[in-house]
Amino acid sequence: MTIVLFGILSCDFTQQKTSSDYWGWLIGEWTGEGSGQPGQGGGTFVFSYDLDQKVIVRKSHSEYPGSVSKPALIHDDLMVIYSDFNGSPTKAIYFDNEGHIINYTITYSEKTIVFTSDRIPNVTVFRLTYALLENGTVNTKFEMSQDGEQFSTYIEGKSKKLK
Repeated sequence: MTIVLFGILSCDFTQQKTSSDYWGWLIGEWTGEGSGQPGQGGGTFVFSYDLDQKVIVRKSHSEYPGSVSKPALIHDDLMVIYSDFNGSPTKAIYFDNEGHIINYTITYSEKTIVFTSDRIPNVTVFRLTYALLENGTVNTKFEMSQDGEQFSTYIEGKSKKLK
């Protein structure tokens, strides 16, 4: 009986991180702080919990003005962030109005959340990074890579939280 009790007392009862530990600073409604220069877009995105906080849903809407050489563009997308077998929110699937579907793996640091698409032979690798800045704004960067190592920035911008 003593051995069993000792075994129970020596178990590791440390708490696992919850979704709010990783996502608390990013949950909410955000708007882009565009400069308004021709050719630059603006938009909004929302991160919210759903299904009794079992998943996180991101919805995004962006508008890019037209120019002489290209028409205006509206981009809408939906991403569902979900937990892996350990219960950590480390997977996501992305859909947009252009027909793209991207599966992501998520990594974290204290003030950064990084989505990296699955590596598939002969398919571009995407990386989406949200970084919390000192003034409470978020820098969002979307990058692409042919080899999964050398990334080029496709689009980047700062957003501020509305609520």
